Amino acid sequence: MIGRIGAAFTVLVMAMVSSAMAATGVSLLATGELVQMGVGLGVLLLVVVGVVLVLGEVWLGAASARLARVLEAEGGLPYDPPDVTRLASGRLEKDDADRIFEARKAEVETAPDDWRCWWRLAAAYGEARDPRRGRRALRRAVSLERASRG
Repeated sequence: MIGRIGAAFTVLVMAMVSSAMAATGVSLLATGELVQMGVGLGVLLLVVVGVVLVLGEVWLGAASARLARVLEAEGGLPYDPPDVTRLASGRLEKDDADRIFEARKAEVETAPDDWRCWWRLAAAYGEARDPRRGRRALRRAVSLERASRG
């Protein structure tokens, strides 16, 4: 729930900033002076790039949540093995996170076309504090799941 509120807040702030930037860009284009029109065009391009990037992350989050519901229904969500220790923050201790990551990585190497393994690997990247690779693994999971639906 906190993640959804954070995402909604981010989208709201992005929409407000993008609106202000777009208005500025349009007003610069309307001046009729070449330099200001160029700056206005650049501002509008920044707005488009920002909107595309944020919407891409929102789409990835929604797709991840959908896959998590499927995994939960199948009983395949990541679980904590009995001998792992979570910190007060809810994170795994580094050694446990590394051990789980190695197990998830081995699952992907065994079944490279199974989106479930890639989703669990993405979660393991998150536990190992490597969100960039986690997003990449999650994109792979979404792509494989989409391909499996035909």
